[in-house]
Amino acid sequence: MEVLENFKKLFLDVWDKGISGVNISEIVIALFIFLFFLFLRGIFSKFVIKRLENYVSKTTNNFDNSLVFSMEGPAKFFPIVLGFFVSTSYLTIETQAAQFIETVNRSLITILIFWTFHQIIGPLSTVIKSVGDLLSKDLINWIIKSFKIFILILGLAAVLELWGIKIGPIIAGLGIFGIAVALGAQDLFKNLISGILVLVEKRFKVGDLIFVDGVIEGNVEKIGFRSTVVRRLDKSLATIPNFQFAENAVFNHSQRTNRRIKWLIGLEYRTNSEQIKNIKDQIEEFINSNESFSKSGGGTYVSVKIDQFAASSIDLSLICFTKSIKYLEYRKAKDELAFAVKTIVEKNNASFAFPSTSIYVEKN
Repeated sequence: MEVLENFKKLFLDVWDKGISGVNISEIVIALFIFLFFLFLRGIFSKFVIKRLENYVSKTTNNFDNSLVFSMEGPAKFFPIVLGFFVSTSYLTIETQAAQFIETVNRSLITILIFWTFHQIIGPLSTVIKSVGDLLSKDLINWIIKSFKIFILILGLAAVLELWGIKIGPIIAGLGIFGIAVALGAQDLFKNLISGILVLVEKRFKVGDLIFVDGVIEGNVEKIGFRSTVVRRLDKSLATIPNFQFAENAVFNHSQRTNRRIKWLIGLEYRTNSEQIKNIKDQIEEFINSNESFSKSGGGTYVSVKIDQFAASSIDLSLICFTKSIKYLEYRKAKDELAFAVKTIVEKNNASFAFPSTSIYVEKN
């Protein structure tokens, strides 16, 4: 009986002292409190968040959709942070251990705050993109990514400070390292600055058809920090350093309003003045009556005039513009015009000229 009594006293003493002076009863209760908050987290995630997601998915507002989906992670993390704080507040902890627990609580709250800021940038971007007239979509995406990275760096620095890790010497060391890297990576910064200038000036955006003389022609698929990805007309993929777009003239074909057709039509010298006039008038009439071509005015015009008396032909200069900028529709309109010109010339009993040389032989 004395042995059992001694075991009972020892058991109760261990129970009271517990771990680092914390009563085991308090540890068990704290554990149950934390598990209770985890249970609440599961209910909150399953019912409240899911119902919110279903509700906002039915609305036409992109902001609330993005806000609910992006805040799902921090919302699920909040009960864990609160549960850990409440459960540890119930414990009677010694000074050294209390400081450690307080640092953990501060770290969890700091992570929650900066995670929330990081996630809320996504929904705010839908509002920022409403100023698309002032800033290009690609530049806005760059700004959003930069803000997210900046918040992550601030959050990491704040957590490190809580654990006594001074970031000042780290920043100083990174500064020296950055200078060394900058000296060896001048092209990288050159391309980065060029990319920003391209976006600010709105030279082109993703999806545009561009032409840079001697460099590239194709559709822009991605604008990166260092380079731009362009799908060439033969469907091959090219990655072009951004400085090429800052130092060379960029022709943005997607921004044009019309496609131009410019021809020289050579008629034989035996074509008389009346025939030439009829041909000119009928070609111009065809263009003005065809819905595929723009009429004169608003920056476009129709012109069918005598250009010059060439060596073996009378040249008519034909200039007009198609309404569509789509390549296949442009080719179709051009094809129709070519057939119409040939029909009109033949209808007026005239012929197209071709390079020729006349040789006269004198008789003695």
